[in-house]
Amino acid sequence: MSDDGRDLSRRDFLSAVGAAAIIGAAGGAAQALTAPKLGSDRKVRIGVVGGGFGASFQWHLDPNCTVEAVSDLIRSRRERLQKVYKCEKAYESLEKLVLDPKIEAVAVFTGAPDHARHVLDCMKHGKHVISAVPACLTLEEAQALKEMKEETGLRYMMAETSYYQAPCIFARELWKQGRFGNFLYSEVEYYHHNVQRVGAAEALWKGKPTPKGWRWGFPPMWYPTHSTAFHVGVTGERFTRVSCLGWGNDDPILKDNPYGNPFSNQVALFSASGGNMCRCNVLWWIHASGERAQWLGENCSVYMGSSSGQPFVVRERGKKDVRQLPDYMNLLPEPMRVPSGHGGSHTFLTHEFVAALVQERPPAVDLYEALAMTVPGIVAMESSLKGGEQLKVPNFDKA
Repeated sequence: MSDDGRDLSRRDFLSAVGAAAIIGAAGGAAQALTAPKLGSDRKVRIGVVGGGFGASFQWHLDPNCTVEAVSDLIRSRRERLQKVYKCEKAYESLEKLVLDPKIEAVAVFTGAPDHARHVLDCMKHGKHVISAVPACLTLEEAQALKEMKEETGLRYMMAETSYYQAPCIFARELWKQGRFGNFLYSEVEYYHHNVQRVGAAEALWKGKPTPKGWRWGFPPMWYPTHSTAFHVGVTGERFTRVSCLGWGNDDPILKDNPYGNPFSNQVALFSASGGNMCRCNVLWWIHASGERAQWLGENCSVYMGSSSGQPFVVRERGKKDVRQLPDYMNLLPEPMRVPSGHGGSHTFLTHEFVAALVQERPPAVDLYEALAMTVPGIVAMESSLKGGEQLKVPNFDKA
């Protein structure tokens, strides 16, 4: 897809943001925005798979969507999905759900090791797909997803939450307006203490791939997109090379996991196609939490607020600092203006996927953007295992 195609995929949804960003960056008050109309009464019939994270989205609130069916391997989770989405039809597995001819799209919120396989299975059955992150865990899976998408013409979106956190939306608009000047450097971070042990309590994935759950010992850089989306999702650039260092200790997690992973923390330095640099952290053994970024240019810099107490601030040459964001919630249809997870991003992800299907256009975080956020982490892991050797990051964009 061309750069123009990516711009078109966001035009209707974020058309009002630019004006608000200009006002905000000039030091004025943030304004309430108006939700653009989709111009259609069509209802997307979606199937939702995964009764944990999958129950935290707003498909039932989108005026252009209806939940046709839900699925989970565990009955209690199926019932939870049915209750949340007010859906009577439930299947015992994704494999059964994709056979339903009434379902045109599937929301895949299964465990990370299964994402690529489940997405491919849905597409083989003619379904559009949105999936949780990451899109894949290997370069071979990335190639298979690319081939399947281009063979079928079906739409895929990755539900990357950082893309729709308000500071990231703001930074993206400043980038599109050229306000940064020569863009020099970004720092992107994802901190989640002890996440490698979370899987021990995830009964749904018990035994897949270990009895302790899929998160047991999961490599940090195989879950990079909460960080990488802050750079790729603002600039549209591609990471081209990476050097990554890893840290681990004597914890049993790192001695007994199916990934052969010795790291709880990883720090990567990427070079980007725009000629600038990005320092990317994914740290899971640390007393810190949350996602954070800062974007530094010669004329303008944006600092995202964080749990450390760092406030949101935009500093632009010759202008007053900006410390208030526009009210992006009003870009959503009125029934969807509700609090949601990961910095309020879930409602935006929900509506963007539905809007893309109704308007027959690529979603904002389509497969090419998803792989641009995911694949660099796969290569960064390889670099860590080679002591920080600088490696080339392959490109999976459409030829």
